[in-house]
Amino acid sequence: MSAPSLSPSPAASPSPSPSLRLTVRDSATMLRRNLLHARRYPSLTLNVLLTPVVLLLLFVYVLGDTLSAGLAGHPDRGQYLAYVVPGILMLTVGGASLGTAVSVCTDMTEGIIARFRTMAISRGAVLFGHVAGGVLQVMISVVLVTGVALAIGFRPDATPVEWLAALGLAVLVSLALTWLAVGIGLSSPTPEGASNVGLPLLMLPFLGSAFVPVDSMPGWFRWFAEYQPFTPFIETLRGLLLGSAIGKDGWLALGWGVALVVLGQLWSTALFTRDPSR
Repeated sequence: MSAPSLSPSPAASPSPSPSLRLTVRDSATMLRRNLLHARRYPSLTLNVLLTPVVLLLLFVYVLGDTLSAGLAGHPDRGQYLAYVVPGILMLTVGGASLGTAVSVCTDMTEGIIARFRTMAISRGAVLFGHVAGGVLQVMISVVLVTGVALAIGFRPDATPVEWLAALGLAVLVSLALTWLAVGIGLSSPTPEGASNVGLPLLMLPFLGSAFVPVDSMPGWFRWFAEYQPFTPFIETLRGLLLGSAIGKDGWLALGWGVALVVLGQLWSTALFTRDPSR
């Protein structure tokens, strides 16, 4: 009789690490939770959705004639509408990201994150759920603002490829700013503080080419306005939708977008891993 084999059975082998499938499943669960949370607080969601629409109508119908005179030499509200829509769309992305910062900070201060840490779920799924939910809400806001702009006379001449490129740029910018918003939420002691710290995401488009060309700004300020992230984002989107020259702004927008995604993801992950007590 031959001796029994001493080789370990498959059941005795070390258990594998959580699979990608489980991570995706946990992230989808967290995404669903965040979307339900947004539905239960409609005032914040409506504020995020309606603020850029109000700003679009304000700049077009109240300030449009005056501001367009600096672009065309004479009042032309239609021309100013075409100019301002890309800036409003980038302002929409920045403003909608603030909701993610507040949501993340609320979770941290209410203790639900401490409970998630004790559960058998992927640690990264908590953050990815917030990011995915934030990007989805941002894109809904962008679609709403685009629909309103088209309804009041915005007529882009982009080809289908340029529309896809514009959509890709909007997704990249929303992903970058949402990761930064997650980091802001993790580092802020209160939801009110997270909202205040995140205000630059809303203000930077005003300090770029969203509403007036950077050429019209004083020389001491023009350098900042030209090279801060939102100006390349806006000028690239404007070029894609209206057919104007993009030039170096396309590469600057891509570089800023990728850099901010990496920076935001590393910062948020480091904060989430380092601070288990909150």
